[in-house]
Amino acid sequence: MDAAGLSVFAAVARAGGITKAAHALHTVQSNVTQRIRLLEAELGVPLFHRHSRGVSLTSAGTELLPYAERIGRLLDEAKEVAANGRLPRGRISIGALETATAVRLPPLLAAYATACPDVDIDITTGTSAALIEAVLAHRLEAGFVAGPVDHPELVAFPVVEEELVLVTAPWIRSLARLRGRGAAVKLIVFRAGCTYRALLEALLAARGVVGTRRLEFGTLDGIVGCVAAGIGVTLLPRAVVARAQREGRVALHTLPRDEARVPTVLVRRRDAFTSAALARFIALAQEVLPVARTRSPRRSRHAPRGGRGAGASDAYDARPTDGSRGAFGMRIHSTR
Repeated sequence: MDAAGLSVFAAVARAGGITKAAHALHTVQSNVTQRIRLLEAELGVPLFHRHSRGVSLTSAGTELLPYAERIGRLLDEAKEVAANGRLPRGRISIGALETATAVRLPPLLAAYATACPDVDIDITTGTSAALIEAVLAHRLEAGFVAGPVDHPELVAFPVVEEELVLVTAPWIRSLARLRGRGAAVKLIVFRAGCTYRALLEALLAARGVVGTRRLEFGTLDGIVGCVAAGIGVTLLPRAVVARAQREGRVALHTLPRDEARVPTVLVRRRDAFTSAALARFIALAQEVLPVARTRSPRRSRHAPRGGRGAGASDAYDARPTDGSRGAFGMRIHSTR
């Protein structure tokens, strides 16, 4: 059993077929078939069920796959260390909430581009749940998500504490006007998995606003626009909607501190290799962003308090267009 054979096995498992795997590996089908047969003969067990639609893993194949993927990642990490040493080079993949992408990332990305010009960055936006799942699955190296995060496989670095506000149409001057309206109140929210969405539902229920309906959006612009038009209400960081308030398009309702304060943390896998490029990104995030200082990163249910600091934009529409490649080799796309 060697690394090449395990790599082919993992490719077939991902593709669900010999032909598709051969195409992905840029080789011929017979080479893939031979590799799989040799691996099965060496292990003495079948790794795949063969059927007309392709292949599926046997119980033995299912057990082997995580090891094959782990070995593949370790080999990739070894190559990166050998090629780049401790100099920040190459590419890193970072996830971020739509709100963080709009107001927190621009100053950080600008500072990082200056400090590490040889690194390209891919930014993926999504909900906290989706980003955490992507980090756990090794699809992202790190992600900015709403905290606190308590997971045994993750390390969370506190970076900023957001103040959440209830956002309504400008003619709604008091939250008391929402009480008793029930189904007449529509929540303008991101899809399931968004922490702010869950908090909004909880705080309205605590104020007697129940039986609400939801209108889901994948973009921050869409949410703010619908709220401004009076279609519904939402919950967002104050920094995201400050400009819309100044322009008279929305009204912001301040909440009690225990409901309003939510930390944003940068999470990465505890067991994953941290490249020089990623290590510098994490360090710079804690320098540039308003930081909730701790003695060390930890899995915590209680994030230290911080505040809004310099460099945070108040323009909710500051986010680069999805799929565009901006300056400094950065690509931003969405999971929606």
